[in-house]
Amino acid sequence: MNESTQMNPLGTEPVGMLLRKFAIPSIIAMLVGSLYNMVDQLFIGNFVGPLGNGATNIQFPLSILNVSIALLCGIGAASTFNLAMGRGETDKAGYYIGNAVSLMLLGGLILMGVTELFLEPILLGCGATENILPYAVEYSRICALGYPLFILSAGGAHIVRADGSPNMTMAINMTGAIINTILDFLFVAVFKWGMTGAAVATIIGQYVAGIMVLIYLTKFKTVKLHKEHFILNLPMIVAITSLGAAPFINQIAMMLVQITMNHVMGHYGAQSIYGSDIPITCAGIISKVNGICFSFVIGISQGLQPIISFNYGAQQYKRVKDALLLALKIAAIITFTSWACFQLFPRQIVSIFGSGDELYFEFCEKYFRIFLFGICSAFLQPISSNFFTSIGKPYKGIFMSLTRQVLFLAPLIILLPMIFGFNGVLYAGPIADVLSFTICLILVRKEFAHPEFKNL
Repeated sequence: MNESTQMNPLGTEPVGMLLRKFAIPSIIAMLVGSLYNMVDQLFIGNFVGPLGNGATNIQFPLSILNVSIALLCGIGAASTFNLAMGRGETDKAGYYIGNAVSLMLLGGLILMGVTELFLEPILLGCGATENILPYAVEYSRICALGYPLFILSAGGAHIVRADGSPNMTMAINMTGAIINTILDFLFVAVFKWGMTGAAVATIIGQYVAGIMVLIYLTKFKTVKLHKEHFILNLPMIVAITSLGAAPFINQIAMMLVQITMNHVMGHYGAQSIYGSDIPITCAGIISKVNGICFSFVIGISQGLQPIISFNYGAQQYKRVKDALLLALKIAAIITFTSWACFQLFPRQIVSIFGSGDELYFEFCEKYFRIFLFGICSAFLQPISSNFFTSIGKPYKGIFMSLTRQVLFLAPLIILLPMIFGFNGVLYAGPIADVLSFTICLILVRKEFAHPEFKNL
């Protein structure tokens, strides 16, 4: 055990205590992040109507794209930073942080510009119908103005956590979400500003959270950050993006699946009794509710990252294995509980987001019960993918991140409706979950058969 390991609690404290310390703030941060879209959906559904909710679903792929850039840089920087600290390479650590921050701001500015210039074609490409498009344009044009600091706040949270400040990560995310919620109430419910009010509330919360990250960077604890750390450096960028690629690709896959789902729902919905608008709106609501469940799982995965990276870098393999198995057990309990709620109370959950006719509720109940039937097995893929990224094996992490969304779900969404009609879209969910679980289980077991883990 080297000197840096002896001095760092990541290498000495019990893994259960560390997982609580890092995962609970991460879970709260993820829940709060999910509330950004959830709160907008709740107020829009009750004060604008179902078409407004459909618009937030059409805009959602753009939100996912922002998060993908944040994870590429944030998780990539956190993993490289913690691996370097575990190896005692403190001279490199600051460059990983500074380069990641610069990349996030640059990525946000580019995405903002592209969105503002090509907004309407982008939204049509995301599956907007004629009725939903005006609401989506009004909402998305304002949201785009917040992209740079949205990305910084979402990605910077991982950097702050890697510095050993998980509670600060939680505070950053909670502050933004609380501001968003209060302003949503004022702008949408009180002032009746509709989609514009919801969008303005969102970007104000994001700007405050982003500014908090910038302030934290001036007081970084583990290493002192200097101006030269923020100058983009190709070897540092390659290292960061290679370890951030798995969550990035997973988010891009989610975005593509969401867009595909919107188009398939609109196409087959138009041929059904539900029409095209009801399936698109219901799918958006249910994806946000499902996001609450996965906020717990992904929060555990993110809290696990510094523990895994540091101890793997320090060659403390038993602590790595113990931490992973504990995280998987907790995540399995969470997804089973969510599965039970989705099967038993779908109408009650959907009713929170406003009213609709009987066809609306009928489709939502069916979507919950069929599409999310396999959710109890979906805990393994995000945690195992992040595990491989955290131990410096990004290619395995990337492959595992692609299993559910790209290898299985996207093709099934397209193929199954050709065989089973509209219901085929719903069957795609549980089939993809089970297939992804099987592949990830095989790869994790194979990793534990390696010499460093086998005899533990």
